Amino acid sequence: MKDPEFWHSKWAANQIGFHLEDVNPLLVEYWSHTKPTRQDKVLVPLCGKSEDLVWLATKHEEVQGVELSLIAVRAFFAEHFYTPMVVPMSGQHELYQFDELSIYTGDFFTAPLKPVDIVYDRASLVALPKEMRQDYVERIKSLLNPGARILLVTLDYDQSLMAGPPFAVPEQEVRQLFDGMKITQLDRNENADMPPKLAKVEGARMIEEVYLIEA
Repeated sequence: MKDPEFWHSKWAANQIGFHLEDVNPLLVEYWSHTKPTRQDKVLVPLCGKSEDLVWLATKHEEVQGVELSLIAVRAFFAEHFYTPMVVPMSGQHELYQFDELSIYTGDFFTAPLKPVDIVYDRASLVALPKEMRQDYVERIKSLLNPGARILLVTLDYDQSLMAGPPFAVPEQEVRQLFDGMKITQLDRNENADMPPKLAKVEGARMIEEVYLIEA
């Protein structure tokens, strides 16, 4: 993954403004649009130590996450008092497993992930610079079972006002990246909370969008 040290340093310094302390309300509100069943296998790419993993694990028998930062993965299990089974995998990966949850440490692009029925992406696509997004989407597509669905949350703002991450991924780009799939915009919040850096800029605003994408 491009510049993994950037993310390692963020976690090491606890600079994790992108981390939500609670379950994302957009997940709770819109998950039903994926028509989930308990048997559906779920993937949360670039999952960090998201509380969303716990919420999803109450509803599905198999939830996979993948996260570059070992600090984030260990913190997730420690904060929930879970004692995972740790399995060394090929390459630079380890698998941390506890009940319904399996979290792979290391690079998303090479992690030995299993095919899934639903992908939940709140902070993955927007974490990647433009030149990496098509490769990311192709990797996601390669992991989808027939009839799979994606619940995608993106942000859109004037990229010239802030370097990112999170990066701006406008609707037009979403439709280009997932060309050939059915794309439904479920929500568009034109007054989304902004990162402190952007909030200081006069006149700046951020749009948060939610999509259902179907194979």
